Amino acid sequence: MASSRTPAPPAAPRARHAAPAAVRLPAPAPDPVAPASPSPPRLGRFLARAAAVTAGLTVAGAVLGLVRDQTIAHLFGAGVESDAFLIAWTVPEMASTLLIEDAMALLLVPAFSLALARRAAGAEKGAGDPVRELMSATFPRLFAVLTCVAGALLIGAPVVVRVLAPGFGDPRLAVDCTRLTALTVLTFGVTGYFSAGLRAHGSFVRPASVYAAYNVGIIGTTLALHSVWGVRAAAAGVAVGGLLMVAVQLPAVARRMTLRPLVRRPRTKPPLLGAAVLAPVVLFALSRQSQVLVERFLAAPLPAGAISHLNYAQKVAQMPMVLSLMVCTVTFPVVATAIAEGDRERARRRVEQDLALAGATVLLGTAIVVGYAPQIIEVLFQRGAFDARDTATTATVMRVYAAGLLGHCLVGALGRPFFSSGRPTWFPAAAMAAGLAVTTAAGAAAVGPWGVHGIAAANAAGISTTALLLLHGLGSRIVAIQVRSVAVRIGRLAAAAAVAAAAGMLAGPLIESPPRSLAAGCLLVPAVFLLTARALHAPEAVQLLALARRRSRHVH
Repeated sequence: MASSRTPAPPAAPRARHAAPAAVRLPAPAPDPVAPASPSPPRLGRFLARAAAVTAGLTVAGAVLGLVRDQTIAHLFGAGVESDAFLIAWTVPEMASTLLIEDAMALLLVPAFSLALARRAAGAEKGAGDPVRELMSATFPRLFAVLTCVAGALLIGAPVVVRVLAPGFGDPRLAVDCTRLTALTVLTFGVTGYFSAGLRAHGSFVRPASVYAAYNVGIIGTTLALHSVWGVRAAAAGVAVGGLLMVAVQLPAVARRMTLRPLVRRPRTKPPLLGAAVLAPVVLFALSRQSQVLVERFLAAPLPAGAISHLNYAQKVAQMPMVLSLMVCTVTFPVVATAIAEGDRERARRRVEQDLALAGATVLLGTAIVVGYAPQIIEVLFQRGAFDARDTATTATVMRVYAAGLLGHCLVGALGRPFFSSGRPTWFPAAAMAAGLAVTTAAGAAAVGPWGVHGIAAANAAGISTTALLLLHGLGSRIVAIQVRSVAVRIGRLAAAAAVAAAAGMLAGPLIESPPRSLAAGCLLVPAVFLLTARALHAPEAVQLLALARRRSRHVH
């Protein structure tokens, strides 16, 4: 473990796949976020603006995701129909993790960044466009493989349901829903490919808008067809939403990535995408998403509604984690470029800043989730078929889930630098496998006495184990971050979050109206968090307060 007093190591030798000349951020076509050619003095402002726009669009997608969940809860409650849909929902959840959020981005953002660097530096002059060579080598094969996998899922849906939820009460309904959601394997794969390419080009607006388009498709289709198809309409909406995700990015891809028929055979092997690099990334992403599979496997024999309670609690609780990772999403190409250049010091500073800011964001969100869980669930879901009993169970499960939010955030943030260098590394996959083993063993032991609450606690324990392993391993293997210093900073923020959450739990019941109580909590909890963090000398609190003052002056 690196000490906080250890001096920064000298820059490591240039990575094996590094560009032969200094790499700068590429000059993308005009974009509402990206400047025409971000120079080093403007890089910070560019990243801040890109992160702000990305966060705004992510919030919009998350809000629409809540509307989607509210719609499904209102129409189908927490019972057999909603459980059948959520079993089928496992397919897009897995596809999203593998093909949009984790594996595809971890593989392709560094690959596109290197190809763009080679194009800018003229390293392969006379050998064709490196970006087009990369696309020609990867996109047609990816499309063919994803089409085959989607077809296999369509045919093998009964087997998938038996494996995911043995003993489920209405397997036929779950099979129908699974077949409808199978198309997302193809559409999410294309979406993830386009998103990685656009982010490497410095374009963040379209990739950040895909989930808004996705949820619009689900909501619209569900409302239009639920009276005819029942919960199958929601599954059909998932397929429609996947198509909209591709459509919303297609114009930007055509402009920035010269998307023409990819028929020429590539002249060179695509960099950073060999099997030795791909396998550990895919295994890491699969192990991460397998926590959900373990949860639904353990919850399937429980009374009807158990899977739904876990799902709603997890979806709401993870919103702070999703927002906290926006900074890491925007800065991922910067970290990949720094590591490709051999500038480990710049990569170290960027990773440490990302961890601190992401930790501050997720812990503030955790405090609100813990302090006002009953009010949040009642405001969001308690209507129609979703009754007060469902609210009480979901709220308590959500508080248990919240214990693992910091772990989820750190796993997402730490995975990126591990895979930025393009060199094979199995450590993240091993750490994730260890966490999954903890989740499985603890869940199997806890589901009997504590039901869904035991499953949620096992999830928190498993992901926290992985986060600790990755935090220690990154400093000794990839980027020499000062682990002890980062841990102390995050520890201070965690203490501030605990105080803020306690204040929320005490103050929440004092206002009878849930909407008013929650509105007051959105002021109280951040105030207590920031003041406590400042008293504990957490620099992130000062940065957040300064940013809020600057934004306030800008607005007025």
